[in-house]
Parts: sequence; structure tokens; C-alpha cells
Amino acid sequence: MLVQRKMKKQLEKNELMKKIEKAIKSGKYLITASHKKGSPPNDLHHFHSMHDYPNDDVERTMNKMTESVLSSIPGSKKTPHSKEFGKPSEQIIIKNWQSPGDILMLTAAVRDLKLSHPEIEIGIDTACKELWENNPHITTFNEVKDIRTIHAEYPLIHFSNEGQYHFIHGYRQNLEDQLGLKIQPKKIVKEGNKEWEIPCSQFKGDIHISEEEKKWMSQLEEQGVKEKFWIIMAGGKYDFTAKWNNPKTYQEVVDHFKGKIKFVQCGEKHHWHPKLKGVVNLIGKTNLRQFIRLIYHSVGIVTPVSFAMHAAAAIESKHGLKNRPCVVIAGGREPVQWEAYPNHRFLSTNGCLPCCDNGGCWASRCQKIGDGDEKDKKSLCIKPVKISENLYIPKCMDMIKPHHIIEAIEMYYDGGVL
Repeated sequence: MLVQRKMKKQLEKNELMKKIEKAIKSGKYLITASHKKGSPPNDLHHFHSMHDYPNDDVERTMNKMTESVLSSIPGSKKTPHSKEFGKPSEQIIIKNWQSPGDILMLTAAVRDLKLSHPEIEIGIDTACKELWENNPHITTFNEVKDIRTIHAEYPLIHFSNEGQYHFIHGYRQNLEDQLGLKIQPKKIVKEGNKEWEIPCSQFKGDIHISEEEKKWMSQLEEQGVKEKFWIIMAGGKYDFTAKWNNPKTYQEVVDHFKGKIKFVQCGEKHHWHPKLKGVVNLIGKTNLRQFIRLIYHSVGIVTPVSFAMHAAAAIESKHGLKNRPCVVIAGGREPVQWEAYPNHRFLSTNGCLPCCDNGGCWASRCQKIGDGDEKDKKSLCIKPVKISENLYIPKCMDMIKPHHIIEAIEMYYDGGVL
């Protein structure tokens, strides 16, 4: 008799578990665990034993089990998909103190998060505050002590060589994991009697220039130069000298277009930027916001993989261009799919050398700096080319000759965009 009662009780519990599983798969209940990537939200191994709730019906049992699971999993959240659990936290602060290029890419993730979930108020605590000026997607909080803080990262970069991802996906994927929700702005497309809901995220960062700023003269106009111009970045940061190129390469490009294209050389004062001849020299003469406005006034940019490359795509054009021309001297350090924008001329050597035949090598330096940084020893280019006694550049960069850059610039004119 005791055995029969136990068997009956077990059958009842099995039947209850089937109902719960059906409820989960129906989408009525959904839990996520941000610490366990790739784990399906309806996977039953997340739930506690049914023996913990022997006398409840399906609804009460499901609620109790889920609340218990959520409280036991670090970083788990009630998601907006659940009818029972309500919305996610309505206020968050996103932190990141990396370089300008990293913060610029974070702006895209914040934009898409807000467009996907307008109920969430987003505060930011990052470097490069100038990148967030005039941004309609962020909120300034008076009190922050009880607001959830998210440290945004992009671990997706570790799959950049083999993966089907661009840098723009990095922060978005990380925020999805941490918040337990899907970030995907959508729009309705109609055709006859049919309609589809399709993704509509923009493939660029999110920089906003105010109407007042647009009325201001560019720094070139302030100097009496009114003609259209290209920005040229002929150097780079000391921590990533593997992005450096031969200054003579850039000089030949400038010389070729003498009398045809006005070039403005830019760069931060404390970075390596060999001065070119025949250009307007603004090295060290722009702060970040001034540089953003200068890009707004420009018609094109020549640059290695840099903040300027990402900004070329993110910043609207004064001249009505849908997409600003940009020629990127990339070499083989980064994989094309992780960095390139569709409307840029991205000069890559991926696949041409053994060291970058499966994406990028991701080496940090070619020219040693002698600053005690481990990059001088552990992240060096294995194919350095000697340019002078004080300059070595990667072979992948040396393979990109002046005529390659010149042809890439001329394509924008030959095609009629400029």
C-alpha cells in the first residue's frame, strides 16, 4: 500500500513537471542565467527538485521554483519576456573606462538597448564624456546609490578571427548576457497584404551633433580655409605600434593629390604623429569634441584602424553624404569582419601572410618603445620591416603601397560619391 502511494505521488509529480515544461516552452515563463553562456532559458536543470513543493498546483509551484532558482543564481534576472515577473530593472548605469574607440562602439550598444527596451533608463559612467553629448538615449540620475551598475565589456573579441561578428556586436552581446534580455531594434515592413518585423539596427556608432554645433565654423574656416578637406591620420598610439606605417607612404599620397585635395593632419599631441608636408597641421590642436566637429565638416578620412575610422562611420556629414568616404590602412593585425564598415575602402592583408592567414595576428607592437610594458616582449610582430634606425613597421603594413591608397581615394571620385 505504501509503495502504491509513493508510485502515485511520483506519477503526479511527473505529470506536474510535464505541465511546467509545457508552460516554459509556451513562453509564459522564462528565466536566464547570465553567468552560464549558451544555456537555454527553458532548460529544466535550472529548477529545484519538485520535492521542495509537494502540495502546490502548477502556478504556485512554478512561481516558487523560479523565484528560488533566481535567488540562487548570481547575476540572474527576471526578464521582460515573463508575464508573471514584470519588467527588468528600469534604471541601470553602464560603466567603461577604456579608450575613445571602445567608448564610441559602446554608444551603439546603448542606442540599441534603449530602442529595444525604452522602459529602461540608462545612465553612463565612462571615459570620454564628450562622446555622449546630446545623446537622447541616456539619463542623468540625481541619486545613483541604489541603481544597478553594469560593467560593459566585449569578450566576443576572443572569437573575432573565426566568428561572424563585428566590433559593434561585442558590447551588445555582453549587455544581453548581463541583463538577461534581447537587444534588437525592429521595424515593420509591409508589402501588399503581408508584413514582416525585421531587425533595423544601424551599423555604426551613435554620435550626436547639436544644431548649434552645426552652425559653427570648422577650425579650417577659422583659418580662412573654405575648401572641402580630407583628414589624414599618419601615426598612432605608443601602446599599439603595430598599427604604425611608413611616414613616406602617407607623404606620397599627399603629394599625389597636391592642388586637388586639401589634407588636414590630426592626432593627439602625446601620440606618435610624424609631421607631413603640404597639409594643414592640427596635431595636438583639437580636443575630442573639436575633433568630432572636424570630422562632421570633412568629406573623407585616411587612417589606420583607429577611433577616426569608427568615427568616420558614426558621425553625420555636413555635405549630405549618406556615408563618409574612409580609406583604412589596416594591414593584417585585425580580422576584416571585426573592424571593416561596408562603405569604407578597407586595405587588409588578411590571408596574405602566414601570421595573419586566419584572421588577424593581434600583435601589439612592432617598434619597441622601451617603456617597460610587457608588449615589448610578449606581443611583438614577427615580420618587422626596417624603415630607419628608429622605426620598424609590420610587413603587412609595408605591403600596402602609396598607389593602393591613392586608388582607393580615387574610387570615391570615379564613382561619383565625391
